[in-house]
Amino acid sequence: MFRELRAAAVILLVLSIVTGMAYPLVVTGVAQVVFPDKANGSLIEANGKPAQDRARAVGSALIGQPFADARHFWSRPSATSPYPYNAASSGGSNQGPLNPALADAVTARVKALRDADPGNSAPVPADLVTASASGLDPHISPAAAEYQAARVARARGLDAKKVRALVTQATEERQLGFLGEPRVNVLRLNLALDDLR
Repeated sequence: MFRELRAAAVILLVLSIVTGMAYPLVVTGVAQVVFPDKANGSLIEANGKPAQDRARAVGSALIGQPFADARHFWSRPSATSPYPYNAASSGGSNQGPLNPALADAVTARVKALRDADPGNSAPVPADLVTASASGLDPHISPAAAEYQAARVARARGLDAKKVRALVTQATEERQLGFLGEPRVNVLRLNLALDDLR
């Protein structure tokens, strides 16, 4: 009996060291060497470039941020609570399509978009009024960016063609040519807008 307990304790100790200490240290070390920007949260500076230190970071390319100013493109709604885009409470609302709370939230979001741009009669893209599964999505579809382009151009006193060209430049294509959908990172787009003079 003692032999079995000793063998079990040794195996527990060895596996704890290998899987609890050595493996995480190796993976972290490799990540820091191979792709340090991604390993450190894909932080972005105000100029849209990767942040060299956390103090200069204005956000992450991986986590959305709320934008409510008419001069900026608005992000996809966040289902995290109590604060929007709270990475500590990532998750969807779990409200089904027949849930009255979801219908009320979508109706209110459509109204807010229509009130911000009364002359825009185009259909509102679904990703501007529904949250993603994580509630942290930093991207909107090119259609959602196009829907907002005229409002942003008007609020900034810019030519709409210039804003649309910026959206086209900010559009990220499918990964490897077939994974996912084209998308626009809202933070990067808004930082590029702020850099325009």
